[in-house]
Amino acid sequence: MHCEGHVSTGYEDELRSERSYVAGLYTRLDAERARVKGKYDAALRGNGGTPMERDVEVRALGKQMKRLGVTDDGLCFGRLDTVSGDHSYIGRIGLFDEENSYEPVLLDWRAPASRAFYVATGASPEGMRRRRQFHTRGRHVVDFTDEVFGRPSAGERGDAALLAAVNAPRGEGMRDIVATIQAEQDEIIRLDHPGVLVIEGGPGTGKTVVALHRVAYLLYTQRERMERHGVLVVGPNPTFLNHIGRVLPSLGESDVVFMTTGDFVPGLHVTAEDTPEAARLKGSLKILDVLAAAIADRQRLPENPLPIELSDVTVQIDAETAEWAIQEARASGLPHNEARATFTEIVTYVLTERAIARIGRGWLTRKDREAWEDMRADLLKELAENDAFIAALDELWPILTPETLLAPLYASPERLQAAGADQALWRADGEAWTVSDVPLLDELVDLLGRDKSAEQVADQAVEAERKAEAEYAAGVMDLMKLDREEMDEDILLAAENLLYAEDLADRFVERDTRDLAERAAADRDWTYRHVVVDEAQELSEMDWRVLMRRCPNRSFTVVGDLAQRRSEAGATSWGTMLDRYVPGRWVYRSLSVNYRTPAEIMNVAAALLAEFAPGVQPPESVRACGVQPWSRLVTEDELPDAIEEFVRDEAGREGTSVVIGPPGVPGTVTASETKGLEFDAVLVVEPERILADGPRGAAELYVALTRATQRLGVLHQNPLPRALTGLVDRGTPTKA
Repeated sequence: MHCEGHVSTGYEDELRSERSYVAGLYTRLDAERARVKGKYDAALRGNGGTPMERDVEVRALGKQMKRLGVTDDGLCFGRLDTVSGDHSYIGRIGLFDEENSYEPVLLDWRAPASRAFYVATGASPEGMRRRRQFHTRGRHVVDFTDEVFGRPSAGERGDAALLAAVNAPRGEGMRDIVATIQAEQDEIIRLDHPGVLVIEGGPGTGKTVVALHRVAYLLYTQRERMERHGVLVVGPNPTFLNHIGRVLPSLGESDVVFMTTGDFVPGLHVTAEDTPEAARLKGSLKILDVLAAAIADRQRLPENPLPIELSDVTVQIDAETAEWAIQEARASGLPHNEARATFTEIVTYVLTERAIARIGRGWLTRKDREAWEDMRADLLKELAENDAFIAALDELWPILTPETLLAPLYASPERLQAAGADQALWRADGEAWTVSDVPLLDELVDLLGRDKSAEQVADQAVEAERKAEAEYAAGVMDLMKLDREEMDEDILLAAENLLYAEDLADRFVERDTRDLAERAAADRDWTYRHVVVDEAQELSEMDWRVLMRRCPNRSFTVVGDLAQRRSEAGATSWGTMLDRYVPGRWVYRSLSVNYRTPAEIMNVAAALLAEFAPGVQPPESVRACGVQPWSRLVTEDELPDAIEEFVRDEAGREGTSVVIGPPGVPGTVTASETKGLEFDAVLVVEPERILADGPRGAAELYVALTRATQRLGVLHQNPLPRALTGLVDRGTPTKA
């Protein structure tokens, strides 16, 4: 395989021709947008069809508009020429020539006919003669790169277009590199496996891009099944999600929810972390026993009998009664809050029996069934309104929320001991939630259940409101029976389309107009068709329980690198996390080529990897940058100036940069905050302090060293760790 292009005498002519063709594609795109917009506006006006049919049409056309609205940048990114002389253009969506039997003028990148664009090589050209890749800016084709397939040179691994992409300066968000996906990656993207796919790869192997493009491919090939439930993408931190957030929308897919593990419970956005020991304890499945015991601890026996004063008699809830009620409630198998009804029923039965026996002593017998039942009905009504009785129920079997169970547990050494929990979970402020608490809060939703009494009150309010709206709608129908010539042309619902006033009321109810992603993110019980987990080595056993609930059909793309694990609760192997849920249904694929990190930098990181994970093979870098990573010894006073010098130098260059250091160093971020991200230049500060945190610190330093795509520098106050080799000594910093 060799490259041709700029040296060709006809290059400028071809460039003009390609620009003209791509401009024509944008003309078609604009026309298609206008056509769909016209149909959308007509559907809103309600010209024909039933209200339900129009709702369906409006939603479908809205999706088309959104899909067509995200393709301005890089609509067409390449072209394939076959050995027979035919050619086709590849892009983010498909476009067709309606006047020519709907011949494709632009192939969707996910279509089978586009596959050769990714998998063709010089050794296996797939019937192709040439692959052309466009470099675009907005709607403008800047230039192109050609690859002509033939016998590859000895040892040749990459291609010019790919290297041009990975060498380009980094932007604020991840580039959609669909145009440069290679054969190894494309095979994984299109893998036909219905269960869990684990993609493991070292830094820079493109595993995140592969996972996201696999989602886009599944959304394309399984659209009907996918778009009803959507896709969940889980990433390590909000910065990372912002980084990748443009990729799927740029491919025309919007039915995707992005979350961190701190977002699993709607309404919570948690970023704080626990101590490693607390994270390990909370992440283990053993915490389930603690939660169950903590709930049982709140189901109490009274220390002394609780008196309940009624109008004719005083009765007591004693320990024996409460114990029987607790046993029956637990035996029901219902969640705590729902089992309270059984507890209440048993206690109520005992109290009414005792009250009737005392009130009717000497004259009432079981044979007087009617009188007995009348007295019971009166007592039940009186108990339901008795403040002391309600307070007793709340004391012995309280209605609990996940928050009101977990916060007091953390804040009380006595409750922790009663639940069999390690005292390492204690903290003074029990409500200062951490990321490790979120799966526990989610678990408690099921363990505690709903408060049925509150739901009944809410349902009654909704029903009353619905009836009021129906009465209002009946009046509206009367008004709409006016002569149609007198009606405003913008009125969407003619009277003859409405069968009942309640139908009209339903039309006036505020519908949930949020798109799928918004609705799914706000609904704790939403289930997804597919889930992508990035940096999956960090997820705990409890995190996986949450995700398995969110995806009952167990369709996952799992992306990670065990060598980069920093969490004490994370995966030591993929089987330990997955075999419990999908035994025999998960497959493993690895990525071996590092497209991001140049060889000069990867050599430094690989030496560290060999120290703390000697059994792990580092990915092979596909390129060199020609710039050696460097180190510099500084004093504590010199450190701020040295950091400022790096920032000042990089500010004058194109691309992005970051300073990574241990927690608490001014002007730096931690390695965990950069997971999954990439920068042109990276400065690592005080690696010896990062490494001092044991295996977790070694993983942190490995992450820090592998974020750079061009330049890497290291500042240290103490001697460099033995594992850091291959750094050029730069001496002392320049004074600012």
